[in-house]
Amino acid sequence: MSISVILIDDHPLFRKGLSHLLEAREEGITVAGQFAEIGGVLGWLRDGGRAEVALLDRNLRDEDGLTLVPELKRYGIKVIMLTVADEAHEIREAIERGVDGYVSKTSEPAQILQAISAVARGSGLHHSPVMDEAMQGKLASDASSKLTTRELEIVGLVARGMSNKAIGDELGLSDNTVRNHLGSILEKLGLDNRVQVATFALKQGIGRKSGAA
Repeated sequence: MSISVILIDDHPLFRKGLSHLLEAREEGITVAGQFAEIGGVLGWLRDGGRAEVALLDRNLRDEDGLTLVPELKRYGIKVIMLTVADEAHEIREAIERGVDGYVSKTSEPAQILQAISAVARGSGLHHSPVMDEAMQGKLASDASSKLTTRELEIVGLVARGMSNKAIGDELGLSDNTVRNHLGSILEKLGLDNRVQVATFALKQGIGRKSGAA
C-alpha cells in the first residue's frame, strides 16, 4: 500500500534528507510535497493538494506548527509531530491539539517509518515512553477537572494521611459528609480506595498544594 506524505519543516537540508530516506525504502511511501512555512501548505491545500500523512515540525518560520493541525485534519490528513523536543508537557499540548502521532527527530529511521505506517492505518497515536507519560498526565488532569473544589480539598487531605474524622474537623464537616464526598471522588476517578486516591493526589501534586496552603 502506497502512503503519500508531506514534509513541513523550515530546514531544507533536513527535508531533503528525510524525503530521500522515505522514498528510498520499500514501504511504498511517496513525498507529495515539502514546505517551510504554513502559508505554503495552505496554498497547496487550496490548489487541491492532498496527502494521507503530514510530518510537521512545530517551529516553523512564520508560526507555531501546531496552528496548522486543525486545517490539515479538515482535509483528512493525519498529523505526526516531528521535532527535537522530547518533553512531556510539549507532547501533551500536541496531543490536545489533535495530532495523531509524535516522533522525535533523533528517532531511528525505522521508528519514523513505523509511525507513518501506524498512523496511516488509523492505529491512533504512535506511542513512545514519553508520549505514554504525557497521555497519563492528560488523563489525570482530565480526571481532576471532574472534581469539585471541596472534593479537591478532601483529596489533598487524604494524601496527607488524614482520617475521615480529621478531615471533617479540618473542613468543618461531619464524618458522614466526608464519607459521601469520598464515595463521589472514588466514582469520578474510577478508583477503589483511599490509598489509590492518595497516590493519585501525590502524582498530581494536590497534596503538596494543600499542605502548602
